[in-house]
Formats: sequence, structure tokens, C-alpha cells
Amino acid sequence: MNLLKPLVSISFITLISRILGFIRDVLIGSTFGVSSCTDVFFISFKIPNLLRRIFSDDSFSRAFIPVLIEYRSHQNKTQVQEFISSIFGMMLFISSSLTILGIFFSRFIILISAPGFLNSLEKFQLSEILLQIMFPYVLFVSLSSFFSSILNSWNYFSIPALSPIFLNISMIIFSIFFSSFFDPTILSLAWAVIIGGCLQICFQLPFLYRINMLVKPNIIWNNVGLIKVLKKTAPSILGTSANQISLVMNMIFSSLLNSGSISWIYYADKLIEFPVGVLGASLNTILFTSLTKSYKKNKKIEYKKLLNWGFRIALILSVPSAVIFFFLAKPIIIVLFQYGKFTYFDVLMTERVLRYYSFGLISFILVKILTSAFYSCEETNIPMKISFFTVFLTQFMNPFFIFYFKHAGLALSISISGWINFLLLYWNLYKKKMIYFKINELIFIFHLTLSVLVMMLILLLTLHFMPLWSVGSFFNKIMRLIFVCFIAGILYLFTLNILGIRILNFSYKFYLK
Repeated sequence: MNLLKPLVSISFITLISRILGFIRDVLIGSTFGVSSCTDVFFISFKIPNLLRRIFSDDSFSRAFIPVLIEYRSHQNKTQVQEFISSIFGMMLFISSSLTILGIFFSRFIILISAPGFLNSLEKFQLSEILLQIMFPYVLFVSLSSFFSSILNSWNYFSIPALSPIFLNISMIIFSIFFSSFFDPTILSLAWAVIIGGCLQICFQLPFLYRINMLVKPNIIWNNVGLIKVLKKTAPSILGTSANQISLVMNMIFSSLLNSGSISWIYYADKLIEFPVGVLGASLNTILFTSLTKSYKKNKKIEYKKLLNWGFRIALILSVPSAVIFFFLAKPIIIVLFQYGKFTYFDVLMTERVLRYYSFGLISFILVKILTSAFYSCEETNIPMKISFFTVFLTQFMNPFFIFYFKHAGLALSISISGWINFLLLYWNLYKKKMIYFKINELIFIFHLTLSVLVMMLILLLTLHFMPLWSVGSFFNKIMRLIFVCFIAGILYLFTLNILGIRILNFSYKFYLK
């Protein structure tokens, strides 16, 4: 199977989704500015997002997909449907319960996650209202993640990748057309989140029907597959929870900083999530399913080569991305966000966060690849323990870095922890002989480094001749930014090609030869 083709397809779809996400964030920045209202919205929206990441997304799919693939290989269609029906009922029960509890205890949740809001009764009350409106998003997005896992197992990779687009479209439409109907206007974004989450579910239903897996929810507690998934989900949730605990701690720290700090971090987060989502998440989606199938069929050599292929692809794509985000941090923020109420001071503050994030970008993407390797062979304890260790390390560093670097210190501690996380995962995979490091890897890294140095030189020369980024229309500025990235990227790929790394032929099928 040529995995480069679905990777390009999913990456392109994710790219479109991220572009819509940027348009959404630009509209939020220009419509609502960087203010206490946006701080409140971002904090409130982060809470259901944290629960989504803990109880669905990676945590759930890592436990569910291997069991589903096993069922498809050894059980008949009726048994597969019964298994999916039972998981459906369980997901509906848990996510509904979380939603009800979240709405009921919203005041307490805000008190714990953003204690700095207590200094302003208005901010505290608004955050409570926003959280109550948005908490059903946990239910919608959990079911969407469940449907996505099923479709990915049937190699329908593009459909789950398309579903997040509906959330961005909903928020864009509400920002432009409906914000004036709400008082305060920020409430419009909360309702947009709910509608977007509902649309994500509806979009995937016809495709589930096409593969005959659109079944009714029915909890069969003695279902062998359900019990197996529940047992595997627990350590996966613990591992994911560690990262989310770190994010909650960061929210607490950021709520105690100057007004605007939460928004500066949010915008930098969204920018750095662009390559992590387009590259890391896309690779993770394809690799996890393929690695799981190789492991279930006991094809160990194929498994190792597949993992090594994913690792190389991740490096080829993530290293230049990190360089671009470091050197183009200010131009990117100016071009994308400096409109309306988003000031030049906001640009400078967001730039600091983005530069520190760029140090850890490569590790963020590589960690996704390596954790897929562990979970595909149903080894959950090691990544869980490493996650908890890196959380402790991050929170240990936070007070020191905040003291010296203010809000940007949170990004620096996350980047350092990301690299430690990667090194520990890699070392454990190497000890288990699941990944190898030979002379060819050293040569590959050397060639990659030379290509990136050429790219950096061209990037700096091109930037030297560019006019001020604040001058010109949006179209003019965005075209200049694209031109700089295009020139640097083309010369990077050209240098790789000269050195023997031809990315267009770098499919998994080609790599195995």
C-alpha cells in the first residue's frame, strides 16, 4: 500500500480545515479583539476541549481501533455490529453523563481552572454562562470521534479529516452574521461551537450507513469486545490525562497573568497546531491503523520498516516547519491577525510565545508517531508513565520560566518537556528493538541538516529584501508570505533531491524495496 497518497490527501484536507481555522481566529481577533471577553471564551472553550481529548480522540481510538481490527479479522459481520453497538451505547452514556455533570458544576470548574477570574465578578459569571452553553460539545465531539475511528478502520481516512471543518465554518458564520444578535456578543461563539459539533456528527452518518455500520446504541455489558476496550482505555486515558492536566495547570498560571495573556497564548497555540495537525495528526491517523494491522498479523519486519518510514517522513516535514515558524513568527502574526482591535503590541506578545513553541515543534510531531507505535502493539504503560513524568517536569519549570519570560515561559516549558518526552519514548522503543538506528539514519539526518541550512540561508536573504509586513493590503501581504515560504520550501526540496532524498518517491511501498 502506498501510504504517501492517503497522507497527502488527509494533510490537504486538514490544511483546508486549518486555513478555515485561521480565518475564524482572524475574525475573532478583529471582531472581539484581545480582551477580557476573548480570554473568558478561550478558557471556557478549553475545558470541554480538554475532556474531549481525555475521553475521546486519541485515548479512545488507541483502545478501540485495535480491538475493532481484531473483530473484523476473526468475527462475522453481525458480531462486529454488536460490538460497535455496545461501544456506541457506552460512549453515549459516558459523554451524556459528563455533559450533565459539567453543566451542573460549571461554577466549580471555572473556580478550579481559572482562579484569576475571581478578581472580576463579570469575567467569572460570563465564563460560567459560556461553559454551560458549550458543555454539550463534549457529547457531540465524543460521538464524532467514535464514528471517525470506525471509518478510519475501513480506510475512509478523508471523511473524519473533513468533519472538523464544520466547526470552523459555524464559528465563521456566527462571527460575521450573528454576533450582533447576542449580548454580550461573545455568546455567539458559544452557540456556534454547539451547532458545529452537531454538524460533525451528521456529516459522518451517511458513510457509516454505506459500510453497514450505522447501528443503534445498545450497551451489552458482557460483550467481550466492550470489556477489552474498557480495560485498554483506562491506561490510555491516564496517559492523555497527564498532558491535559498540564494544560489545566497552564490555564491556571495564565489566568493569573496580565489581561490578554490567555489570548496571546491561544493565538500562538493555534499557529503551532497548524503543522502539528496537518503533519503530526495526519501521519498518526494513517500510521496507527497500519501499524496495528501489521502487529495483529505478526509482520514484525514490516512493522519496523513502517515505523521508520513514518519517523523519516515526520522529520522531513517538521524540521523546515520549525525553522519557518521561528524566523517568520512576526510576519505570520502580522499578516494573519493584526487587524481591527488586534494591536502591534499583541503581535509582539504573541510572537514571543510562537518562537518558544517552534523549539518544540519537531518533538510534538515525533511524539505522536512514537506513541502510535506503543499503542498499536497494545503497550500502554510506558507512554502513560512518561506522560506523567513530563507533566511533573513542565509544572516544575513553569514558575521559573514565568518569572523570567512572563506568559511566553509557559510555551518554553512545554517545548523542553516535548523533547524529553520524545527522547524517553525513543529510548524505550530502541530497547524493545521496535525501532532501529543504523549508519543510514546518520547519513539521512546529515543530509536533512544540510538541506535545512540551505533553506535558512535563502529564507534570511529573501526576508532582507521584503518591505515592512504591515504595509499593503491583506492579499498583498499574504502573497508575499506565501512567496517567501514557497522559495524556501522549493530550495529545501531541491537540496534534498540532490542529496538523494526524493520525497515524491518516498512512499512506504518505495521505502520497503
